[in-house]
Amino acid sequence: MSKLVAWHIEDLPNSEPCCLIRLQAPRSNALEPGILDELHLAFDALEQSDVKKALISGGRNFSTGGDVGRFAEATRVGQVESYTAKVVPVLQALVLRMVEMPVVLASAVRGAATGGSAGMVFASDLVVASPDAFVQPYYGVVGFAPDGGWTALLPDLIGGANARGWIMANHRQGSQQLRSLGLVQAVDQDPETRTAKLLAQIETGTALATKSLFWDDKRRAVVKTRLEAETESFRAMIGRPETLTKMQEFLQPRDERNV
Repeated sequence: MSKLVAWHIEDLPNSEPCCLIRLQAPRSNALEPGILDELHLAFDALEQSDVKKALISGGRNFSTGGDVGRFAEATRVGQVESYTAKVVPVLQALVLRMVEMPVVLASAVRGAATGGSAGMVFASDLVVASPDAFVQPYYGVVGFAPDGGWTALLPDLIGGANARGWIMANHRQGSQQLRSLGLVQAVDQDPETRTAKLLAQIETGTALATKSLFWDDKRRAVVKTRLEAETESFRAMIGRPETLTKMQEFLQPRDERNV
């Protein structure tokens, strides 16, 4: 295993076990097939351990989302459909898994949580952000359709108009804005430690009952359908000449972009 994702079990301040899952891949944890596969393996290990609390973190940057360079290269060599199949449905399954898993899942977010990686923030039960953390969609900039739950989860969390406007205008929401929206529960210079303390304060049975009631069968079915729709929309857009042009423009050095 390449160790793009590391995990181990460690006691919280109240001596309750917690699974610590850390993204540690190159290029700011860009969501390429390797890291997504290893995240699923980490979740497999979590489920097998019977631990009921987990903390996901990503280092200096939580994740910059899909690797635009690899999507562009796959497009140029005629393999974008096969590459997309290794990324987008796997991410969607990960997000749905977070919603369905009978575990209290918390995320400690530093720096960027952009593109599809924001889905892990939206699907978390508890989020603590560092002051420099931000979430930004970037879909219109690179010509992609939204994935990771931007249309499947976010409208129910912050309202349809807010979600639609955020994606359309490509807003960058900082940590305090995310807190105002209810997507972040605390802002702290040390989000990992703060998250661990908050997890320790949560009564596990109550938290799991709340999660089960919130994500009932009907809501989970709706989210699954919406995630599948995101995947199909992404597939439909990724092969367009316009999308390749957008990706190439995005990959130019900043001082060469016409922005």
